[in-house]
Parts: sequence; structure tokens; C-alpha cells
Amino acid sequence: MRNLRCVQDLTIENVPGIKTTAWDVSNDSVVCLRDIGHLLRLERWVDDGLHQVACWDAPQAPYDAVDLHFFGDTESACIIFDNGDLVVVRENPSIEERIEIVGSIDAGISAAAWSPDEELLVVTTKASTLIYLTRDFEDLFSVELTARDLEVSNHVSVGWGKKETQFKGKKARALRDPTVPETVDDGRLAENNELHETTISWRGDGAYVAVNAVEVSTQRRVIRIYSREGVLDSVTEPVNGLIGPLSWRPAGNLLAAVQVYGEKHQVIFFERNGLRHGQFALRSLDGTREGQDVCIRSLHWNVESTVLAISYDDRVQLWTMGNYHWYLKQEIFEPTLKWHPEKPLAFALTSKLCHSIRRLQYTLDVGAGPIIPPFDYGVVVVIDGKTLKITPFRQANIPPPMALYEVRMEENANDVSITLESTEPERSMFKIHVLHPSKTTAYLLDLTTALPPQVIDEGSVPDPTKTYANGTRHDSKRPLSLPRSSSGSGPSDFKLTENGSLLANGKVLARGCTSYVLTPSHLIFTTSQHLLKFVHLVARSEDLEVPPDTPETDERCRSIERGAKLVTAMPSIFAVVLQMPRGNLETIYPRALVLAGIRNSIDEKKYKKAFLACRNQRVDMNILHDHQPDQFIANIGLFIDQVKKVEHIDLLLSSLREEDVSKTMYRETLRVDEREPTATTGALTAKVNRVCDAFLEALRSRKANVKNLITAQVCKSPPDLDAGLMEIVRLRDKGSDQVDETVEHICFLADVNRLYDNALGLYDLQLTLLIAQQSQEDPREYLPFLQNLQRQEMSRRKFSIDDYLGRFKKAAGHLHELNAFEELKSYTTRHNLYEDAFGFYRYDEASYSSIMRLYADHLKSNSRFKEAATAFHYLDDKLQASECYRHAHQWQESLSIASTIPLPHDQLRSLAETLAQSAIETKDFRAAATIYLDYLHDIPSAAKYFCKGYLFTEAFRTITLSNQEHTGLLTSVFDNGLTENMASITELLADCKAQLAAQVPRIRELREKKKEDPLAFFEGHVNEGKDIPDDVSLAPTDASTMSGSLFTRYTNRTGTGTGTAETGTSRRSSKNRRREERKRARGKKGSVYEEEYLVNSVRRLVERVNSVGEEVGRLVEWMFSRRMTERARAVEGVMVEVVGLCGRAVKEVFDVEVLGVEGEQDRVDAPVVKEFGRLPFLSQSQ
Repeated sequence: MRNLRCVQDLTIENVPGIKTTAWDVSNDSVVCLRDIGHLLRLERWVDDGLHQVACWDAPQAPYDAVDLHFFGDTESACIIFDNGDLVVVRENPSIEERIEIVGSIDAGISAAAWSPDEELLVVTTKASTLIYLTRDFEDLFSVELTARDLEVSNHVSVGWGKKETQFKGKKARALRDPTVPETVDDGRLAENNELHETTISWRGDGAYVAVNAVEVSTQRRVIRIYSREGVLDSVTEPVNGLIGPLSWRPAGNLLAAVQVYGEKHQVIFFERNGLRHGQFALRSLDGTREGQDVCIRSLHWNVESTVLAISYDDRVQLWTMGNYHWYLKQEIFEPTLKWHPEKPLAFALTSKLCHSIRRLQYTLDVGAGPIIPPFDYGVVVVIDGKTLKITPFRQANIPPPMALYEVRMEENANDVSITLESTEPERSMFKIHVLHPSKTTAYLLDLTTALPPQVIDEGSVPDPTKTYANGTRHDSKRPLSLPRSSSGSGPSDFKLTENGSLLANGKVLARGCTSYVLTPSHLIFTTSQHLLKFVHLVARSEDLEVPPDTPETDERCRSIERGAKLVTAMPSIFAVVLQMPRGNLETIYPRALVLAGIRNSIDEKKYKKAFLACRNQRVDMNILHDHQPDQFIANIGLFIDQVKKVEHIDLLLSSLREEDVSKTMYRETLRVDEREPTATTGALTAKVNRVCDAFLEALRSRKANVKNLITAQVCKSPPDLDAGLMEIVRLRDKGSDQVDETVEHICFLADVNRLYDNALGLYDLQLTLLIAQQSQEDPREYLPFLQNLQRQEMSRRKFSIDDYLGRFKKAAGHLHELNAFEELKSYTTRHNLYEDAFGFYRYDEASYSSIMRLYADHLKSNSRFKEAATAFHYLDDKLQASECYRHAHQWQESLSIASTIPLPHDQLRSLAETLAQSAIETKDFRAAATIYLDYLHDIPSAAKYFCKGYLFTEAFRTITLSNQEHTGLLTSVFDNGLTENMASITELLADCKAQLAAQVPRIRELREKKKEDPLAFFEGHVNEGKDIPDDVSLAPTDASTMSGSLFTRYTNRTGTGTGTAETGTSRRSSKNRRREERKRARGKKGSVYEEEYLVNSVRRLVERVNSVGEEVGRLVEWMFSRRMTERARAVEGVMVEVVGLCGRAVKEVFDVEVLGVEGEQDRVDAPVVKEFGRLPFLSQSQ
């Protein structure tokens, strides 16, 4: 589908005596050899004309230049003459001579060719000898071309074509194998076109070379194929009329040659083994007389093996192949062509008759029509000699080489362009301009009719306006391309360079680009990574955003077939046409174009078009609302009027969900300036209900189909099944015959079992039966149940239904209506409906108390003793209330109520002792001491437990208020309590000192190791970085990413990526997470969790020291008061020392920055160490 379009045409004229030309790749210039007045001149074409490189005398005898090759690395040229001379011309010689005859072959040279790597030279002599020479022209070996070479062929002939092997029976022609030729060629020479020349052609990799020469002894032209070492590999099968031109395709799969049969020519192809492999016929030339001999001089493949140049006596034709059809793309009236060795579509042309050198640069260009809607019919015009193949892909997707219209012309076409003839949307008319060698033609293509294109204008070729390399303007050369109009699709100027760089206003936008197309809203291009990408067009080229190579997550990027290129795009139908390397076409509908079209339709309120696009292209229907929510809600009536079909409205309603797809799923398909921040979860709460309610309002006002009403009710979140069923009830009450149909519809939308329950919950047994008939349930199961309900009176039926459905509260209400109090009590106990029962009997004191008794027993049986005690207290059951308060450890309430019963003294004392022991077990020493003091009157025990709770003031006060001997109790109880508390505090502080002395240095050591070698710290010691294998793959896998990265694996953080882990991976990793949490809690020494464990341990120690500070202060104060000065000073000293150690530990352990995720620095929150207030008396005495 691509044509060859000329993008550069430079010419130098008045250059007589041209012998041959060559390319200097290093300078990208043309070098030519000229014969002027018996002088040979080697000249280089630079910008301002030809510049002489060297000049020397021409040979005396007639001669011809067989080959000219320029070596860019040595700046020298090798010229091979047919008289046998090999001449080297050095452009910038140092010691060597500028012009040197490096060798001569006496027999003369008939052909020569350098290998592609410029290391070998192969020449054939006029004595039928093949000679291999090195770069330094040393003779490697020579091979004689003899008739014995034909015996190398392994081709097998079974005699097909001979009369004795042909079957001549009845219906023989119908039974003949079509793959068997009627005759077999014997290799006869062409009668008129045989020039007895020899041609040499190398394969692209330089491993083989082919020699096309006439074997004189057998009068047969043979193509011999030799290896690089000079070993004959194969010869071609006999072909009648084979002539001299030969070219081996650089790709290496085919050799191209020419066969003459009668007055016709065809290009034939051979494989390396010498067997035929297809052909195509050449067409008659313009300007030749009937019977005039047409001579083909040479064949040349371009470096990419995509274009075959065929040189005649007066012209060159350029052919391309697609879908196994050969297209004639260009015909240039200059006979000698030389392809550029590196640029695939650049070549030089020389004409000895016109004395000119021409340098041309082509590009493969699609002859496509406008892409601006509504005129984007995808019109593509393909040149094939005298035939124009025209296909509007929007009307007919016809694969090449076929076309919807084929226009025959008088001359071969060189270029074509398409413009819009009419701007009226209802008139689809295009003007096709065709450039011929001698004229231009304009055709009118009217797609509103079925007529083929008609000629509307003919004219002469416009005079060229370009300036040529020698600075003079020449009107004799005709232009080879038509002007192209600007696309006008955006403010940026896009250009694709030869090396695959896509430029936007001169800046590189993307590399590895193979083709591109501009639409009004997108830049579409293909890449060498086989991706199709979409770039939103914006006002400034700096804001163009190229999507990443992630087709699995980004709708702006799509994988395509290897080597596919863009042909055209049709935004109106969201289509893109791609051509595969073989030539076949594929039309796709990328999401980026589809969504752009849907958004445009929504903006224009063309909801039916947008809906059908979503339906056909499987786009989430939520985009219809989410793109313009307020507009959609305001125009739901318009949507209903446009769409009309009931099933289409149902499809939209059933597709609704809370997610805003314009900000999540399809966010990337918006331009950057149109995107909003990603919506958080719940941002569109009640979106579904809001849309459904709006549809219900609009549908009811239009008296729409009841199916749409039911769908709007059922599709709410949560589904309003009752409302949907009520629509069926209203339809049934009207006597409509659509009841069964609507029942089937609602059963299709929702779970029939849920519908059965909801219908039953409406207490409508007829509706329930209709729903049950749509289910898979056995009628023998539900019919007796429904019949039993039908026989019950209404309140009992409602109770049975609600009890069956598990609606126990409503069922209890129906029992209350039935005045079945005893049944209600049993039902309340069974289903824990006490709060509802209280509501039923709030004004019936007896019933209320009866229910309260049941509730109190229930609370007690479930160990809810505090609430049970309150209930029993309400019922004036003081014994049960006191017992429940005791179980709830509410000692004040228990003893107070027990005192009001009143309990006997022994029982009350036993209760107090029990409560006191319970308080001691829970370390509530104040409560235990109070019980001993107030209820048991045990002053020593009360003082003892006050001391255990560090309540020394209360203990001292209790002892002094008692009638017992103060001194004895103070010594035996109070002083002993101080001593015991001193021992426990001293032991605690000693343990804290030992813990700090062990853990703080270990934390310091671990942090030094982590700082020196994080890899060894987090992943384990690996020989200090030695002997690490160098073939470790760094590619992420499910196994490697499942447990986190190097640092995130052992932290509570996760990466900020898109979350590629699937649900299955989460399940697999949940067990690992639990295992890691257990390891973290243990903090085993040497593990990565050790530091975290030690830091938390120090934190807990500091908090413990802070909590005992006040207790230690009170202990020191009373020990000093009781003249235990040294002991008080010792305890105070240890406490001050521990507090100081804690302060220093906090500064070292917490006041640092530790390594976090991806190199971030995290500061650990430090605990606060409370100061310990020392007694001034002890400080002064030190």
C-alpha cells in the first residue's frame, strides 16, 4: 500500500564522458570516472559541483570501465578496466603514488565485483576464468569455468515433457497434474537479446557469489554459485532465453535474473541450490515501436531487499512486491543506476546520452486521503505502473493487490496525491492528482455514487523550481513528486528521519519509529518494538506525552504483529489500518481512538452513537456517565429518546458500578491537561443509585416499559428487590398479559432464591408462586409450604413467613399482636430478642418484669455479671445481685447490697475475705486494704497491703488511728513493708542496668554493620561480597517480587507501584507474612529483626522506669523519715543512675536516622525520660 515518493532530486548536467560511478559512504558523496579528450578523470560530486580527485592518460586501445569501487576507510578508489588493468587512485596519498596500476590480467576482464565486506575481489576473465583477489590484490586462487561444472547439479529429470512419458488417454488434459510443466527448458540462448556478457553478484553476507556467464561449448547460459573459498556449490537449472542481468537479493534467499521469450521479458528467481522460485512478467515500455528490441541491461536490489531496479537502454524501473504481487512504482528515463550501500532508497543515475548525473532520495509513502472527520473515508491510492488501485477502506476493506477501483492510464504513474474536492459532509468527493513522466492528470472520486473515478483535468508537468547542486536552474528535468499539503492536525510539525527518530518541531519525541499518522486528536505511530502508540496532541510540543512500553496496563499502547506499519486511520469509525511485512492488511480498533470517539459523541450529546460504540467495542458502559456526570444526569431523557430499545437501556443499567472509569480504567486515554487526580475509593458513593433514580423518574414520566423500571430497581446498590417485585404486582393488578415475561426478566437480573425470599417477605403468596416456578426448586417442596401458609390467618401467616425468613424481630411483633405471651417468652429466649420484647411491654409491669427475669438469667449464663447484677437489682433480687457483683469484681456494690439483705455476720465476713483475696490477685492493693480495714477490721493486714501498694501515707494513718500499740505496728508492719519494697525496687533497677548494658552496645554494633554493608545486613552474610556469581538474573519474577524488595521485605512499607501482584500471589504470601511476623516478634539474635526487637525492648524499659519513678520517690521519702538514711540514699542513688543510663540510651538509640525504603532516611520516635526528684536532705548529707 506504499508508493515511492521522491524527497530529494539533485542533478548536474553538461558532464560528458561519464564511464561509471560509485558511492563514497564515508562522505555520502558520488564519485565518477570520466573520459575527456583521452584523459581519465576521477571526480567527486560535492555541493557546488564536480571536483577533480585525479587525472591520468587513458589507454590507447579501446577500453571500458568494468567496475569502480571507493574505499572510505583508505580514501582510495579501485578502477577495473576490461583490458585487464587494476588501477588504484588515492585521494590523499602519503608515501604511495596517487595513481597506481596494481595489477593486470592479460586475458582481459569481463566482470568484477567486490564482496560486501570489501575484503575479496572476484573477477572473471575473457578466457573463462574466475579469480579471487584479496584487498591487497594478492591472487588467492582461480577457477576455470568449464562445461564440467554443469555436472555438479543435483537436479533430477524424470523425462516430463517428452512424448514417451506423456499420458494421452481419454480425458488426459483434465487429469494432468497442474504442477508438472508441459515442456522442460534445455537452456537455449535468447535469439535477439543475448549480448554474451558476464555478471557477478555477491550474497548480502558475502558467503557466496554468483556468476552468470555463457558456456560456449554447450551454448547455454548458466549461473554458477561459488562459496567464499572458491568451491562450486551449485548451478541453476536450464532456462530458455536467460540473459545476462543478475542480482542476488541482499537478504540472501533469491537470485533475480531475466528471461526473454519472444518479445516479452520476465524476471525469474532462483534459490541458492539453483532451482526456480517464481517469476513476474515485465510490462511493455512506453515509446517503443512494435517489433523493436527491448534490452534489459542490469538488475539491482537495494540494500534492504525491498526494491528491485531494472535498467533498460533508456530508463530505469523500480519494482516492489507486496502480497506476492509485483508493483511498478517508478519509471525514470535515465539508464544507469547505482544504489547507495547504506541508505535503502537513495541512488545515483547517470546518462551518457544526456551527459548528466542525478542523485535521488526516495521514501515509502502512503497515498492516503484526508483523515479529518467526517471525510476520513480511508481512501488509499496505490501506484502499479499504468494502473491506479483505489480503495476507500471505510466502505470496502479489500486486501491488496485487489482494489475497489482500478483506473487504467495511458502512461506509468510516478506519484499521486489526494485532496478534498467538496467540504459538504453529504458529498464525499475527492480529487486524485497523478504525476506522469510527461503530464499530470486529475481524477474525481465521488463516493456517494458507485461510479469509478473520472478524468476531470489534464495538464503538462509543472516546471521545476528547485536549485541543483551546481547552482544553476535546469528546466529539462521533470519533477518526480507532487507537492504535499500540510496536515493541519496540530500545532506541532512532525517528521520521521531515516534512522527512525520521530521529531516534533525539531526535537526528538520517540526513537525506533517505523511509521506514523496524524489525526485531529492523536499522533499515532508504530515502533521497532512492534507496538502501536497514541500521543495526545496538545498546544505545545514540550507537553506531548509518549506512553511507555506497557501495552498490558496502558490503553495508549498496543502490541501489533512484528513489522506492521500504518496505512491510514479513520477516527470516525475508530479504525486503524495496518499492513504486515508480507503485504496483507489488518484493520483494528484501538481503545485510544474508540474512547476519543465516544467522548466526542458524549460531548455532542449523541448518546446513541456513543452507546453503540461502547457495545460494539466492548468498552465499559460507565464511561457514558463518568465522562460528563452532570450532563448525563440532566439528559437522561434525551438518552432514552435516542436509544429507545428496552434491551439497550437494560444493558446500560446492568453495567453500572461505583467506580469512576474515567479516572481509573481509562484515565490514560485523556490528555494530560484534561486529567484529574485519581479518585479515591468511595468518591462516587451512591453513583449507581443516583443514576437509577434518575432513570426511574424519566421512565415513569414516559410510561416506559416495565422491564426498564424493574432493571433500574434491581440494579441499585444494594438491589431494591422489593420495589422491583412491586412493579410486577402493579402490573398483575392491572390484568396485563406481560406478568410472566416480567417475572422471567427479574429472575434473569437477580438471584431467584433471593427473589423468592423477598416475594415471600411481601406476604404475597401468588407472587411467590410465580417466582418459585422460575427457580430450580422441586414443586413438591415449595407447594405444600405455600399451601400451609395459605390456610393460616393473616397474623399467624406473617409470623410463619418472618420466622422462615429469619426476620425474628418482625416475627416477635406478630406474636405480640396475637397476644401469645408465653410463646413470645420462649421465642425471645431462643432468638435473644429481649430488647424488642422490652419495647412491646414497656407499659405492662408484670410482663416487663417477667421478660427482665429471663434477660437477667441470660446475662448471668453468658458471664455478663455487671449487667446481670443491675437487672437483678432492678428485680429486687439482692442475693443474686450481690453474687453477680462479686463475680464482676465490683466489691463496693457487692458488699453494700449484701449489708442491706442483711446477711449473717459469718457470711458477710466470708464474702469480704473472698473479695479481698480477689483484689490481691489483681494487685489492687488499695481495695484489699480498704476491705480489711472497713469490713474485716484487720488493721495489720490493711497496713500491710497499703505498703504493698506504695501507699505509705495511708498505711501510717491507719496505724496511728487504731487503738492498738503504735510502736509495735510501725516496727513490725510499716518498717518491714519499707524494707520489702526496697528489695524489690533494688532488684528491678539492677535488672534495668544489666539490660541496658547488654542491649545498647549490641544495637550500636548492628548499626555499624548495616552502614558498612547493607546487602549483607538485610540478605545475610555473603562472604563479605566475595565470590558473588556474575550471572545472577536481575529480572523481577513472581517469586522475587512476592516477598518485597531488598529493603521493603523487612519493613512495614510497600512499594509505590501499580501493584502487579495478583490475588493468588496474595494468598500464597499470607502464610509467609505470618511467619515473618513471628520471626519479628522473637527477634532472634543474628536475624534482620534483632535491631528492631532490641530498640522496642529499650523503649519498654524506659517506660517501666518512668512508671516506677513516683513509687521510688515515696519509698525514699518514708525510708528517710523512718531514719533508714543509708538505705534511702542507696535506693535514690541507684534510681538516679538508672535514669541517667536511660537518658543516654535514648539519645544513642532513638535520636538517629536509620536507612529506610529505597534509601530514604527515617527518624525513630524517641520516648521521654522523666526526671527523678532527689530529696535535698540526702543530697546535702552526701
